[in-house]
Amino acid sequence: MDQNMPMLFSTRSLLRQILQSNILFLFFLAVCCTPPEDPVKCSSPNNTNCTITNSYGAFPDRSICRAGSAAYPATEEELIAVIANATRNGLKMKAATRFSHSIPKLACPGGKEGLLISTKLLNRVLNIDVKAMTMTVESGVTLRELISEAATAGLALSYAPYWWGLTVGGLLGTGAHGSTLWDKGSSVHDYVVGLTIVSPGGAEDGFVKVRRLNDGDQELNAAKVSLGVLGVISQVRLKLQPMFKRSITYVTKNDSDLGDQVACFGREHEFADITWYPSQQKAIYRVDDRVSTNTSGDGLYDFIPFRSTSSLALAFIRITEENQESTNDAGGKCTGAKLITSTLSTSAYGLTNNGGYLGVIFTGYPVIGYQHRLQSSGTCLDSLHDARVTACSWDSRVKAEFFHQTTFSLGLSVVKSFVEDVQKLVKLEPKALCGLELYNGILMRYVTASSAYLGRQEDAIDFDITYYRSKDPLNPRLYEDILEEIEQLAIFKYGALPHWGKNRNVAFEGAIKKYKNSKEFLKVKAAYDPLGLFSSDWSDQVLGLKGGLPIVKEGCALEGLCICAEDIHCAPSKGYFCRPGRIYEDARVCARLDNNRRHS
Repeated sequence: MDQNMPMLFSTRSLLRQILQSNILFLFFLAVCCTPPEDPVKCSSPNNTNCTITNSYGAFPDRSICRAGSAAYPATEEELIAVIANATRNGLKMKAATRFSHSIPKLACPGGKEGLLISTKLLNRVLNIDVKAMTMTVESGVTLRELISEAATAGLALSYAPYWWGLTVGGLLGTGAHGSTLWDKGSSVHDYVVGLTIVSPGGAEDGFVKVRRLNDGDQELNAAKVSLGVLGVISQVRLKLQPMFKRSITYVTKNDSDLGDQVACFGREHEFADITWYPSQQKAIYRVDDRVSTNTSGDGLYDFIPFRSTSSLALAFIRITEENQESTNDAGGKCTGAKLITSTLSTSAYGLTNNGGYLGVIFTGYPVIGYQHRLQSSGTCLDSLHDARVTACSWDSRVKAEFFHQTTFSLGLSVVKSFVEDVQKLVKLEPKALCGLELYNGILMRYVTASSAYLGRQEDAIDFDITYYRSKDPLNPRLYEDILEEIEQLAIFKYGALPHWGKNRNVAFEGAIKKYKNSKEFLKVKAAYDPLGLFSSDWSDQVLGLKGGLPIVKEGCALEGLCICAEDIHCAPSKGYFCRPGRIYEDARVCARLDNNRRHS
């Protein structure tokens, strides 16, 4: 499985834009980037002896996921035949998507003889019913294709992730979402009114079962956020609405009252979100609402960090940050963060008022345009091959961004306390979070309680945090302890729910106990896949069916594979030891003892 949007509001993605115009001129006046490669690779022409990774080139434990073979069904009938044959032979299976954006090991089948079932060719729009305002697509259709095809029929998807390189099956499997507290909320799965899923069957069924679920079927609550353990989604029917326009204005404020503003801001504006720069003590409020379709404007959202980037610029930016890490240059990171956030603000984060993608400028707020032009972006995927002169900024084939993501949702009732705790940490170490501001800070999106068994349990805010990751898993990060403490504050003190498609292993420890309908989900899982052919050790651990999610070994806490209990879980030879948190003493973090730490 893939799949979640890489909300990497890229560090350098901005500095890169500054450098890009000069560097790219050396090559072409205008170029398109090289699209990402298929995450599934097989060593033989008949698709055997395969591996799969995610779009960032590394799973949290940095293991290589091997599979015996891969299949590329192009129709539902072919998908049925593939699953029947694999079930007959007792093979472990996993769905794999076009771009594989999930960070955890959702797409890794159990055992080296397993089967990868790619939905790459299941990419057709099957039906658009304008009168009923529904759209039926195969699960490999990308978000961009869905949005575009709906628009041609005068329809719109109400809410969507901001990154359009997700497949429909992938974004459902991980619960991907946009931002709103209105209507049914921002999660795409809550607008699913029909779904077909193909699962293993018994000999009496021909070793395969096809279930066509509709709105009102209880099992749909399990299938629409399934983590890929129920089978392979074949088709999805979504409820749409008539095309509409939006008006967007970004407003910058001091973050002193952010804790008080968070909950009310989401009620005031339909598509509200907040980007928070804690070290700079400021927040960017997205004032975003519907307006009449008669309102003038044809605005476009082409988010800058999701555009194509010069590979040379990416390498320069990555080397700069590696040097800052190796020399503990927090000041350099803070200077770079201010440059990037200033440039993003000046360029309206990629919004333009009228026109297309080439050379159109921002002329002022509000930016008004149609929903399909403003809700999502990702132009680095929509491009020709150019031998990697340019690439998406996280493409592992070039020297580019390499990062951790910590993404979780907190109920609105505890958000203020969490925000204030983070602000306390910033007061103790004012430069500590400049590193994540290089990746455009903390994105705060609104989500609502969902009917999905593994969906959000209450109205909440989702925090997206992206930050530097070393190529050496035993190399600690600058201010390692602060980010670990924030992670543990959210997950353990405030009971945050993890984003299923993001996060390090730590965030999933005990997570299933936080879902009131987890037992109902597991009942459906047992009925759909009684032999566990779509399960793996990792998914069993996450679902509480098997112990041992933490991987306890030397340096394990540096990668979020464990919470440190001993110094060896950190990097004592490099001055990092396991110590309590600064304001949350139940936390156990890897701290530099020469970094003003006073805990014994």
